[in-house]
Formats: sequence, structure tokens, C-alpha cells
Amino acid sequence: MSNEDPNAPEAPTPERRSARQGVGGSPMGSTISIVLAVVAVIVGFLILNNITDNGGSNAGGGITPVDSAPVDSSGTSVAENTTTTTTEPPLVTDGATVVVANASGVGGSAGRMTTELAALGFVMATATNSTQTGLEASIVQYDPSIAAAQAVAESVARAMGGLTVETLPTPPPVDGGSLEGAGVLVLLGTDEADKTIAQLSAPVASVAPAPDVSGTTTPTTTG
Repeated sequence: MSNEDPNAPEAPTPERRSARQGVGGSPMGSTISIVLAVVAVIVGFLILNNITDNGGSNAGGGITPVDSAPVDSSGTSVAENTTTTTTEPPLVTDGATVVVANASGVGGSAGRMTTELAALGFVMATATNSTQTGLEASIVQYDPSIAAAQAVAESVARAMGGLTVETLPTPPPVDGGSLEGAGVLVLLGTDEADKTIAQLSAPVASVAPAPDVSGTTTPTTTG
């Protein structure tokens, strides 16, 4: 049997509190998601702004890299030790026949120069004598009516140490007044007579000036 009074008023039923819902559906979860999204946006903006500032400072006035040339074991810049080599174009030996005329008065010198030039590959005709005598500096002349004559004449002049090149007069200054089809004439002067191509093309050695002996005294000896 129960001791409860059937006439006693019933106790009020306590209200049940609604449990908090987790992230993913409750109002609190939505608020946290919004806050996190806002924080992420702010952090991303700050990072992007920092990167932009760094890039702008480097582009506008940052440290300019200094170009440094490589150095060798002695510490000298490699660029300073680099020597520029100038390569001369090859000699043009075909396209015109060359005649050497003796204008020096040295007997046989035209024939010997003919042999020297033939050894370089030039097409040579028989040596002859020039109507000019006592010519000091050799001259190379060419016939402008022959296409390759000028190039061959310039090559002959270069091979002989750098001679003057000019057009061939009419008639050419040789015995008989004709080159018989040859396009290049070498008037061999006294400076180049009886010299080899090696001697003519060798660089000229500089001569040191004599020391100044003015004001010096000569020691004397006493007996």
C-alpha cells in the first residue's frame, strides 16, 4: 500500500532544458563558423599585404645585385686576362693572274718574288721588268675589268706586309706595255727586293731610343 495522499495536489513537473546542439546545426555553431571565417579572411589579407609590400620594396629601390666577374687563382679578374684575338680573312688567290715586274734594279728579284707568291697559292705569270726604275716602295695594281682582280691584289699586298693597292694604268708600266691577260701587277721596289714573304710579313721591331748622356761626366784616372 502507498502512503501517498490521493487528495494532495500533484507536484509540478520540472521543465526540461533543451540540450545545446553542437557545431553543424545550432545557432552557437553557426556563430563560431562565422567568427572563424572572418578571422581567416583577416589573416589572409595581412599575409597578402605583407608579401605585396616586400615585392614592391625590392622592385622600387631594393638592393641592386652587383655583377661580379669570375677571378682566377691569383685574384685577378678573368675578364682582365682575356685577350681578344683578331683573325684575318684568308687570302684570295684565285680569279686573277699575278705578274711581278722588277722596278728596283736588283737583278733577278722579280723572279724570286714570283716563286715566293706562288708558294702561297697565287696564280703567277712569268716575271718581267717595269718601265719604272728606282722605285722605292712596292705597289700592287689591279685591272678593274676583271671581277676578282681587286680581291687578289689586296691579298698580295697583305701577304707582302701591307702595300699600297691602286688601279692599273693604261698601258701598264711593263716592258711591251701588256700583261697578256693578267689582272694584277706587282711593281717590286727596292724596299722589298730580294726579301722573302716571311721577312715582309714579320712585325717591325721597335727600337729603344738611345739614353741621354748629356750632362754626364767621364771619370778620369790619375797616374
